Amino acid sequence: MNQTASRWRDQLEALRANKLFESVVIGIILFSALLIGAKTYEESSRFEQIIYWLDWGVTLFFLVEIIIRLAAEKHFINFFRKGWNIFDFLIVTASLMPIDDSEMVLLARLLRVFRVLRLVSMIPELRILLSALVKSLPRMGYVALLMFIIFYIYGAVGSFLFHDVDEKLWGNIALAMLTLFQVATFESWATAVLYPTMEHYPYSWIYFISFIFLTAFVFLNMMIGIVLDVMQKESALHEIESGEGEAAEIHWMRENMEQMRSQMDRIEAKLDRQSQAER
Repeated sequence: MNQTASRWRDQLEALRANKLFESVVIGIILFSALLIGAKTYEESSRFEQIIYWLDWGVTLFFLVEIIIRLAAEKHFINFFRKGWNIFDFLIVTASLMPIDDSEMVLLARLLRVFRVLRLVSMIPELRILLSALVKSLPRMGYVALLMFIIFYIYGAVGSFLFHDVDEKLWGNIALAMLTLFQVATFESWATAVLYPTMEHYPYSWIYFISFIFLTAFVFLNMMIGIVLDVMQKESALHEIESGEGEAAEIHWMRENMEQMRSQMDRIEAKLDRQSQAER
């Protein structure tokens, strides 16, 4: 009995790791996304029954797929030790809620929309991107806090200086910060904000240029730098965990060892020269 169960588990494990099976799952996820999009068109009412059964077919496929992944684990609890597996399990079980004329129909449809997010858990590159984004949020939060301080200072200054130009733009600090957000996004800021202000205050361009330099160039590049740094670390970690980065890791270690040896040689030569000079 145990041998039979073990053989079945090995077959399911091979099926789960099969690239063709993964491609089919990704294709079904994309097809599910197309079904969700089709429901937003009025013309789809003519095919409502067909779309309904196709939706349930996709739901049953996801259920079978998650059961295969569960059964392929040697220990059932191991499946839930990975965050992405828990994410997939919650998405699939939530989408089992029936879509009918009940009061929960809107919630059921919204839950089915989130099935598209399963692409993230199926494609390693997307997992790296999302993981890097989540891990970079704390560091980006400090940059955002500094940006808020700059917005607040410039908003207060702008409200004091330009309130007589346009009350709708500079009437109070909240409106001034909203105007500055428009300036930072370059959304018609020159014609709607800069030129009217320069008609009353010719040197106001200094205010706007300095603000744009801080927000659009400095802080934006800081955000990009944080994300790129975290993405590089996540990519290296993924390569090491998958075994693909073992050769690169060995090469990196050898280069570091060679650099350390060259530095040691220079230090020894310097010490020898000092000892000879003292003699």
